[in-house]
Formats: sequence, structure tokens, C-alpha cells
Amino acid sequence: MPRWRLWARNDDGSAALEFITAGVILLVPLAYLVITLGAVQESLLGVEAAARHTARVIGQADDVDSAATNSDAVLTSVMDEYGMDAESVDVSMSCAPAGAACPSAGATVIVTVRTRVSLPFVPPIFGLDRAASIPLEAVAAQKVSRLWGTG
Repeated sequence: MPRWRLWARNDDGSAALEFITAGVILLVPLAYLVITLGAVQESLLGVEAAARHTARVIGQADDVDSAATNSDAVLTSVMDEYGMDAESVDVSMSCAPAGAACPSAGATVIVTVRTRVSLPFVPPIFGLDRAASIPLEAVAAQKVSRLWGTG
């Protein structure tokens, strides 16, 4: 048997090298996926909590002034709790039926909260952090009492 064939058959120690190489190739994307999903889940829970609690506070308020004050306080508290950037959060409110004063007695308050989650480790160069982001949105509805604003 030629000498080069013996050398080609000798694979001592190559299993460890193959295991390390394959492990790194598979482990790095898996770790990045776990970190990304954690960031998205945290922001998703924050957006949902912000919409739900803001709608609830507006629906249970006594008048327009207390609704605005309490909703701002709740929104700030939820954003602080979930580590959300206040500049990246967009909150809008509408009421059903359309055309009624918002909020008003008997109406349904609909609060929509939107944000974007930037992917981890994406640098803010050339707008990559904005391009590589995931949009999140949550909507919550709360019925306002028919006696709202009377007492």
C-alpha cells in the first residue's frame, strides 16, 4: 500500500476538531436566536401590558383630566418596568362608536401601542438598527361606564 494512502486513512484526533467546529457553527446561531427571542418577548409583553392597562385606566377614570393624568402615569410605569424606550413607543387612542367625543360615557376606548425591537448586536451604523428591527403592536379595548363624567 502506498505511503500517502496510510496518511489519508489516519484520522486520529479529527473527531474532536469536527465536534468543536460543528458545535460552534450550530451553537452561535442558536444562542443568538435565544437572545433575540428574549428581547422580542420582553417588548411584546411590555406593549401588551401598556395597551391593556392604559385602556383600563381610561375606562375607569372619573373624568377627562383624571383619565389623561392616570393613563400617562400608567404608561410611563409600564415602559420603565419593561425597559422600553419612550421615544420608540407610539400610543394612539380612539373610541367606538366613531364620531363620539373620546373618551365619553358609554363609548369603548381602544388603545393601540406600537414599538420596534432592534435585533441584538446590530450596530447603529447607516440605519442598520432601524432596518433590522421587528415591529410590535398591541390593541386593547375597554368599555367606559354610562355614568362616566357625571359624578
